[in-house]
Amino acid sequence: MTTTPPLLVTVDVGGTLGIAEGPGLTMRLAEASPLSAVRAREVMRTSLHTQPALTDTVVAEVCEALEVPTDAFPRDLPPAPFRLFPETIEALRRVSAVATVVTLSNVTCVDADTDGLRGLLSPWVSDYFPSCRIGHTKPDPRAFHAVVDQLGVRPDRVIHVGDDWTCDIVGAVASGIRAIWISRGRQVPDDSLVVDHGVLVAADLAAAATHITQLAAGSLQ
Repeated sequence: MTTTPPLLVTVDVGGTLGIAEGPGLTMRLAEASPLSAVRAREVMRTSLHTQPALTDTVVAEVCEALEVPTDAFPRDLPPAPFRLFPETIEALRRVSAVATVVTLSNVTCVDADTDGLRGLLSPWVSDYFPSCRIGHTKPDPRAFHAVVDQLGVRPDRVIHVGDDWTCDIVGAVASGIRAIWISRGRQVPDDSLVVDHGVLVAADLAAAATHITQLAAGSLQ
C-alpha cells in the first residue's frame, strides 16, 4: 500500500488570520522614517525582522537605515492585541483536518507574540515560525525552506496562504511551493503567476480552506 506523503499548510498571520488592534514596532518606525512606507518596510524586513533580540547594535543599524534618530526608536513596546477575522477558527479547523498547519510570518521579536497566538489558534495550528525565530523573511525562499526543512516535508506537499502578494505569493512560487492568495476583493497583481504557477485566489481564509480541502482530496494534482 502506498502512503500519501504528509501535507503542510503554512499560513501568514497579519492580514490573513486577523489584524493587530493598534500600531506595532514596524508601523511606528515606518511612520517615523522619511522613507516611503514601502521602502521602510523593505529595509526592516532585512535589518529588523530577522533579529531575535533588540540589541543596541541592531537598534543603531535599523535607525541608520531608516534615517531615524536612535532616541525615536520605541523601547519596551508591548505587542498590540491581535483580533482574528470571524472566519479564521472554522477555516483553520477545516484545514487542520487534512494537513498540518503552521504559521510563517514576517514580524519583529517585539511583535511576535507566539504565546498569545497559541492561545488563540490552538489546537488547529501546531507550530509558529516568525521571521525573528528563523532568521529569514518572506519573500526570501530561505524563509519557506527553513520551515520545510525543519518539518521534513517535501516542497511539493506544501501550500502557503497569505495576503501579501510579494512576500507570500511571489516568495512561495520562487520557493517551489504552491500558493493561495487572500485577495479580500483586490485585483490580482500578476496574472502570469496564476496561469503559469497555479496560484489560487481566495476572497478570505474560508475560501482558501475550500481550495485546500479540494487539493488534499486530489492529492495536489
